[in-house]
Amino acid sequence: MDVDEGSGLRDSTEAHRIPRRSRWHEAIHQFKQQTLPACKPVLTPKWVITTFLLMGVIFIPVGLITLRASRSVVEIVDRYDSECIPEEYKSNKMAYIKDSSIPKNCSRFLKVYRRMKAPIYIYYQLDNYYQNHRRYVKSKSEQQLLHGLKFNATSTCKPQESNNGRPVVPCGLIAWSLFNDTYAFIRGRSELKVNRNNIAWKSDRDHKFGKHVYPFNFQNGTLIGGGNLDLSIPVAK
Repeated sequence: MDVDEGSGLRDSTEAHRIPRRSRWHEAIHQFKQQTLPACKPVLTPKWVITTFLLMGVIFIPVGLITLRASRSVVEIVDRYDSECIPEEYKSNKMAYIKDSSIPKNCSRFLKVYRRMKAPIYIYYQLDNYYQNHRRYVKSKSEQQLLHGLKFNATSTCKPQESNNGRPVVPCGLIAWSLFNDTYAFIRGRSELKVNRNNIAWKSDRDHKFGKHVYPFNFQNGTLIGGGNLDLSIPVAK
């Protein structure tokens, strides 16, 4: 009798010691064992056909509208880098580019086969020019673009941080390698004006570029990387 009572007490004590699983632990256990309740629809032929028909009714008109809008775009592409180099420099293009005494003017004739509605946008494309190199991407100073010469901590702009002991505004490889080809468009005998204002996003012009930050000591080094900037025009423009 004593043995039975003792075993009964031990059983009840052990039962109290065993922790009960909470709902969170139970959910984790079901997730690990992949026994969570889930919806498993049966894909009958009728259900599949109806679904595809509804998707077709929705997306076919959208695709036709998009296709029509895409075909209405008039685009003219002209590659001029190889055509504008003189014959004697065909084998040594780098010498032609570096020689500042040789005029670099080039005329190209573009024929427009379809009517182009305003506004007409002009883009340039560079091939084999990789701007995602870590050193190139980090070679700039956003604070200098915002505050100008008032901001002197421009160590991130190396190796184009200063020239002849004076700071460069804007500094860095991104500004130094400014694309310097210029374009003029003539139709018949009249020149077409190209609006170069407000090309950048308004948020960048208002928050990343100071309105009173002007170029300073730019492209004055021994190695010229790209185009020059007008000292009387703010960097933001």
